[in-house]
Amino acid sequence: MTGNLIEIFSSAQGEGPYIGCRQVFVRFEGCNLRCRYCDTAHDVGSHAFCKAETLRSDEPELSVANPVSVGDAAEHIQRLLEAAHHHSVSFTGGEPLLHADFISAVAERISARVFLETNGTLDNELKKVLPFVDIVSMDVKPPSAAGESLWLRHRAFLETASVKDVYVKLVATADLTEDEALETCQMVADVRADIPLVLQPVTPRGGCVPPRAEELLRMQERALRVLRDVRLIPQAHTMMGIR
Repeated sequence: MTGNLIEIFSSAQGEGPYIGCRQVFVRFEGCNLRCRYCDTAHDVGSHAFCKAETLRSDEPELSVANPVSVGDAAEHIQRLLEAAHHHSVSFTGGEPLLHADFISAVAERISARVFLETNGTLDNELKKVLPFVDIVSMDVKPPSAAGESLWLRHRAFLETASVKDVYVKLVATADLTEDEALETCQMVADVRADIPLVLQPVTPRGGCVPPRAEELLRMQERALRVLRDVRLIPQAHTMMGIR
């Protein structure tokens, strides 16, 4: 079994309630969506090699030919886990659940908690990896971002993920409508009102800009009428200049 990976590296989580936690990141090629604000060149086949960090001064980075085997990926991850203390291993993308069987096989070979960063649309694939996952970071993609309605798929996904430590993230752009924000809040509340919601002002790129500060605060105020835990958290890793 193999997977097309972009990079394996050690850094700090830059988004959501686990912001600042040290993680090993495993970034996959490929996504089933094309969101306006996406910051990853993830087209399948666009990376002949996976960059694998070592945390060693004499060997700072390795280039591993794609596709990468389960054994090789697990070996590189485990090497980073042993080189420094990490909170968890984050499988991210792209969309990591396009590689659900690969993730399950790798998770069985590493000694760490598994953190899944996903666009929250592939419920059947989530069920495959759920026994190996500890934390689910689920993005909601409203029509203004994804160009299509994904509400039913998001709801089914969140219902499955709700048995885990899960939080929902909504990237706030100037195009995000009040109805989309309220639909997100109601969907979360219908599943479990104590699931945290992170409102993340978009990092400007590709013509996408965040709402004004007063609009963000008003959005949080309205969300807190429906949900217990709503936080405004920007992308911190871009501020720190780390990946």
